[in-house]
Amino acid sequence: MNIGDRVRLVHGREEGIITKVLPNNIVEVEIEDGFRIPIKRSEAVVINELESKVFKPQPIVATTFEPQRTSYDRFQTPTADVLANKGIYMAFVPVNDRELSQYLINNTDWDLPFMLSVGTDPHHKGLASGMLKAKTHIKVQQVFVQDFENWGTFTFQAFFFRLAFMQLKQPLLKAMKFRINTFFKNKQKAPLINQDAHLFQLDSEDVTTPVKIEPEKIVEKMFEKQSAVEKLPLPSKPSKVVDLHIEELTNDHFTMSNRQMLELQLSTFERQFEAAIANGMDEIIFIHGVGNGVLRNELHKRLSGYKNVKYFEDSQKEKFGYGATKVKIK
Repeated sequence: MNIGDRVRLVHGREEGIITKVLPNNIVEVEIEDGFRIPIKRSEAVVINELESKVFKPQPIVATTFEPQRTSYDRFQTPTADVLANKGIYMAFVPVNDRELSQYLINNTDWDLPFMLSVGTDPHHKGLASGMLKAKTHIKVQQVFVQDFENWGTFTFQAFFFRLAFMQLKQPLLKAMKFRINTFFKNKQKAPLINQDAHLFQLDSEDVTTPVKIEPEKIVEKMFEKQSAVEKLPLPSKPSKVVDLHIEELTNDHFTMSNRQMLELQLSTFERQFEAAIANGMDEIIFIHGVGNGVLRNELHKRLSGYKNVKYFEDSQKEKFGYGATKVKIK
């Protein structure tokens, strides 16, 4: 069960839309008149789209004469009592141990004119655009695990559209940059595709999809043989000394604003530091320069939040002054 799925209550006649996935196998369902109720997963059954069309009872018509439709009527389409307003995902489906298929999934009742790009201003590259119809998905591209560090930041933009009178919804704008230490742990069955995938919700304040915990399967999973797909290579081991001067990171720095240069320097720092942790390095040095101290202060602020940091200090003062920081890794 996922956000946006239409469900029927097992011990009742109500139908509704899943709006939240809560801990302890609880989901929040919005039924008629906007009421939301928390129920156990076992108390709800997902309604197949074909089933709802075939078995949904039709109202008894009192007359065989159909009234003439007016120009006003033709803009109104039959709508469900409850709309699935959330349930937009980005999914990465493993093809093998080296390659993933990237999908966009629309599990809502809205059509989405959309655009997906990768990069940062002013260097965005378009990946896909068009109309993502309600309850459908599209494949965007194939990506390689070995290029994970170079995937960049994905930006998804969309409007909400229905051929009906409606209250306008705010456009959706979501930027996502993945980290290797969390990306591959976030795996579950993707809606509509019905395949195991690394799944991320785009229309949630928190892009981390709730993890489904089933205690009864813990022992089984402990002894389950790990598949070849999950045996992923470590990121490349970084150099012991990483130079963060902007001219060392890009040739396009003349066209970049100060904010863009700082973002590139910080993203390089995070990527190289996480790679150092993953490769078991005991220390790494970042050369950030003295300048106005903004980059140095931001590095120290972020290092203070890492649990893997034993300590950090200014390094090689005789050579760099206060322009380099050595990080000791636990």
